[in-house]
Amino acid sequence: MDQTKKSFVHPYIPNSVPEIKREMIEQIGVDSVEELFADIPHKYRLERRLDLPHPTSEQEVRRYVDSVLSKNRTNRDILTFLGAGCWPHYVPAAVEALVRRTELLTSYTPYQPEASQGMLQSLFEYQSMICELTATEVANCSMYDWASALGEAFRMAVRVTHRSEAIIPKIIHPERAETLRTYMEPTGVDIDSVSYDKENGQLNIEELKAKISGRTAAVYVENPTYLGFIETQVKDIAEVTHDHNALFIVGVDPTSLGVLKPPGEYGADIVVGEGQPLGNPMNFGGPMLGIFACRDDMKLIRQMPGRIVGMTTTLDGDRKGFCMALQTREQHIRREKATSNICTDESLCAVAAAVYLALLGPQGLKKLGEAIMSKARYAMQLLAEIEGIKAPIFNAAHFKEFTVNFDDTEKKIREVHEGLLRRQIHGGKDVSNEFPELGETALYCVTEMHSKEDIDHLALSLEEILKKEGV
Repeated sequence: MDQTKKSFVHPYIPNSVPEIKREMIEQIGVDSVEELFADIPHKYRLERRLDLPHPTSEQEVRRYVDSVLSKNRTNRDILTFLGAGCWPHYVPAAVEALVRRTELLTSYTPYQPEASQGMLQSLFEYQSMICELTATEVANCSMYDWASALGEAFRMAVRVTHRSEAIIPKIIHPERAETLRTYMEPTGVDIDSVSYDKENGQLNIEELKAKISGRTAAVYVENPTYLGFIETQVKDIAEVTHDHNALFIVGVDPTSLGVLKPPGEYGADIVVGEGQPLGNPMNFGGPMLGIFACRDDMKLIRQMPGRIVGMTTTLDGDRKGFCMALQTREQHIRREKATSNICTDESLCAVAAAVYLALLGPQGLKKLGEAIMSKARYAMQLLAEIEGIKAPIFNAAHFKEFTVNFDDTEKKIREVHEGLLRRQIHGGKDVSNEFPELGETALYCVTEMHSKEDIDHLALSLEEILKKEGV
């Protein structure tokens, strides 16, 4: 690096001025900046200067960044049938307009509640609607995403039951399962999985009965499942779980709850899920919104992670006020004894979800679920008519995602996917490595965003790829 770069003084960074840097070092009592990093072993340090480009103007940086971003293709540019945890849904203009207001534009829940009544009320409304949606009594004002909510749910179950085993289904998003293992590893809790019926995908209840024991803290299921089908045995699973005094955790896609029975009505103790479909764009995979709720039991409520906004009144009862409830569980008060270290959470995403749910209302959510389910069914029927394709694999009702198998064609999923991309279509997620027993299978997603013409175009494109582009 030449001397010019080494002595460069940045106009916006005061401590880049050599005299100021020297004075700061003297004030804190060290001889060099390097002393501040003495506790980092040398083997982990980069023993050279970073190879950075020379300083450029804001205009030049903007031009460069725009040139890089222009390479991105979004679901506005290309027809996409990819879901698997982050789904294409319509975000009403009113949602975008409201969450961009300066009063709400923050990812934090307020530390100064008395000065943040508007934000607290928005989050209180979010919690109330999540409770109504899931048929539970208490919800926090969001987690990072579905995976972190699941990890926290099991840690909560372990604290409540003082047990050392977790049971999950084999059909679960692998990254969600890995996140759970990361959360549970420090606790020493064993994680076991239960297989599924090869015909309809349903959880093997007999295997669950054989595996569950007095050591089991909680049993987890997803409805709809990761592979899109609806688990119809949830009430039986709840009974088996509660017969062993374990907690029943259910993971949900909230857009399904306009047409499916909410978890609280079939025995869920804790409900988690992904709130991204509720008025939040995909944003290239994040930020997401973790839903977390539980039934009305103080043993559970006091062990919940995250924050709960409560509503109270003034002493004369004339005015309502909002406040942070049960803060004694948090890390800024209890330090290492806190139930969780989550603090930033995804409050702006939660506000977006509250606006979205308020706009749709119960009837709107029902219509949304019906539209998604009917369009997915049409897609499955249409793709199943293509020679060599099986859609779906499992003989079960599906919500918005379904498996498409290509074993009886001469094509690998990668070839099919590349053929679709050449036609400006993004196909489903390849799950052949995640579930090898399913063969050459992809997970396709259909939502309210897809028109009949979109689905017809997908089917016609697949026919062309399989017939005209043979190996």
